Parts: sequence; C-alpha cells; structure tokens
Amino acid sequence: MPDQSGAPLVLGIETSCDETGVALVRGDQLLVDAVASSMDEHARFGGIIPEVASRAHLEAMIPTIERALDTAGVGLSEVDAIAVTAGPGLVGPLTIGASAAKALALGLGKPLYGVNHVVGHAAVDVLVDGPFPERFMALVVSGGHSSLLLVDDIATKVTELGSTLDDAAGEAFDKVGRLLGLPYPGGPHIDRLAREGNPDAIRFPRGLTAAKDQEKHAYDFSFSGLKTAVARWVETKRDAGEEIPCPTSQPPSPRPSPTSSRPRRSPRATATVSRRSSSAAGSPRTRSSATWRRSGAPPRASRCASRRSATAPTTAP
Repeated sequence: MPDQSGAPLVLGIETSCDETGVALVRGDQLLVDAVASSMDEHARFGGIIPEVASRAHLEAMIPTIERALDTAGVGLSEVDAIAVTAGPGLVGPLTIGASAAKALALGLGKPLYGVNHVVGHAAVDVLVDGPFPERFMALVVSGGHSSLLLVDDIATKVTELGSTLDDAAGEAFDKVGRLLGLPYPGGPHIDRLAREGNPDAIRFPRGLTAAKDQEKHAYDFSFSGLKTAVARWVETKRDAGEEIPCPTSQPPSPRPSPTSSRPRRSPRATATVSRRSSSAAGSPRTRSSATWRRSGAPPRASRCASRRSATAPTTAP
C-alpha cells in the first residue's frame, strides 16, 4: 500500500438519520470510523423520530469526535479539511451535523465540503477495494433510498438513472415488520424468518411491471405495493377471525460490543460508540430486553397477544 503520510487528513461527519458517524481519512486510507447510535431510543416507536434523533446527535457529537481523534492518535489541529453530509436526510439531524462541521471549519480555519450521502455510500468503496474503474454503475440500497447511479467521476459527474418512487426497501421492511409484530428494525428479522418459510405460500405483486411503467420508470424502484399487499393479507386474516402468526424464533445477534464505552449522559442518548473497519460488516441491531424495560413497553409476545385481542372480531352472545 502506498505511503499516505503526506496526504490530507479529512474529518468526516455523518448525521443524516439516527447515527452520529465520525471518520478520519488520510488520502484513501480510513484511519477510524466512530459511530454513536440512537437506535434503541427509536425502537419503542417502531421508526425514526427526527426530534429524538436530533437531540441524540447533539449529545453524541463532541464525544464521538473526541473518540475518533483519540483512536486515530491525531489532534484536531492536524485536520486539513472537514466534510459533512449535506443531504439527503432528516432536516433536524442534518442541521446538527452541518452546524458542528461549520463550527469546526471556522474555528480551525479549514475548508468545509458538503457531501451527498447517497453518492457517499458508493464512494466509500474506494477505501475498501481501491480506485474505481473509469466508468461504472452503482446500486445503493439504504434505509430510505434505493438508487441506481451511473458514475463517470465520483466527485464531479454522477448521474441518477433510477430512484425510489415511494417506499424504499428499508422503509417497506420496517413497515411490514410492524404489521407482523416484529421488533424494529424489521429488515433483519424478516430476512431471517423468510429463509425458514415457504416461498410459494403467498403470491405477492411485483412493482412497475406494466408496459407503461417499464417505459417511464425503467430504472426506478417501487415497494409500496408490496407493503400494501402484506397489509391486505393481514387484514384478510383478521377479518376471517384468524390469528396472525407472531414469530418467535431467536433475533439476530446484536452488534459487537465497542472496545470502550463512555457513560451515558442521559437516558435519551444511547451513544453506543464503536470503531469499525470500513470492510467489516456489523451484525444487525436488535432491541434488547433491557431496552424494553427502559421504555416501559411490554415484550413482543405480549404486544402480539394484546394486538390480536384488540383486533379480533367479536361474536354476539
């Protein structure tokens, strides 16, 4: 690997959704990736609450930056530039990240760069597999985004060929998971349970298969019809007086514990800060029994039972 010691050191901040991400990159080498997640605080609601995420970002920002610097063994004065997610994302969380980045850039007298984080999902691969080919296509499947990109130059010329027209894949997973009484986020649980099921049991629709859709939206994505089909299936079962099976198999393993942790500043900030290699795949995040106790919500089995009793049709005496 070429010597990167003379390359610029960039501090990156990402706050588009529920995780406060801080990275230090020198040249094309990732030195550290520190993450503080507020996932547990949103799990009780079955989705991301922007105000909760914003407060969590505010509380986690400085500790996460300090942890990244300490782990990389560099001082803030050594940073040559600041990069921050400018969109797309939730307005409140984006504002927290942008404000922190602007303050750092102003205080240090360093340049500030706004980054499109959807393109960033593709760009980060250069830290794993090296330089990109001259021209390539990238498929980005994130929580709220599904995009097909044509990349001529990752920094200056990225063309979006197709995008999400309604619910993205991650949103559809979460909403279907909620319908079925699964913990948040629903994707890992649905994926696990689907491997145990019968793929021919139910015939669900495929989006954008009509000729007019193929002509107008050849490269776009649509998952709302699939989500609605699951909702109708659930309603049909309930109208017939049948119970909706509440999955009971074991949840996926939680994300590996961080190498070190800081005290939580308030019950609102989970701030589980960890270091991850850019090529390491973290295990899916799950909601622990401790989280249920903090939120005061009942265990999943109780929720399923209470929901079925509340929605089951009544019979005349």
